[in-house]
Amino acid sequence: MESLFMPDRLKKIREKKGLNKAEAARLLGLSKMGYLRYESADRTPSHQTIVFMAQKLGTSPDYLVGTTEDPEPKEYVISKSDDPALFELIADVMDKKSPNRKSLLTYYKKLKALYQK
Repeated sequence: MESLFMPDRLKKIREKKGLNKAEAARLLGLSKMGYLRYESADRTPSHQTIVFMAQKLGTSPDYLVGTTEDPEPKEYVISKSDDPALFELIADVMDKKSPNRKSLLTYYKKLKALYQK
């Protein structure tokens, strides 16, 4: 059975993020009318557009097409041009030969524990 785009889930994610329709449209690089067509089911996005929407809205494509109930993303795409510092941090953590990796992970765990109290 083929999965179909679920516009109600696009709306739920938008609302969860605290975005109005115009803000969601800007985030996705769409006109407000273009965005509204997706959310109201007047237009069905391509697979590539669904993947792009999911990345920008911090959810998963599978959630937007109804193959999972879990809205949490399974992966992130970090663009060097969008956030150079975060990109560099991720690159250091991903590089198992980086001398900074162990320190960064230790520091991250300490920060996470501190802020979860």
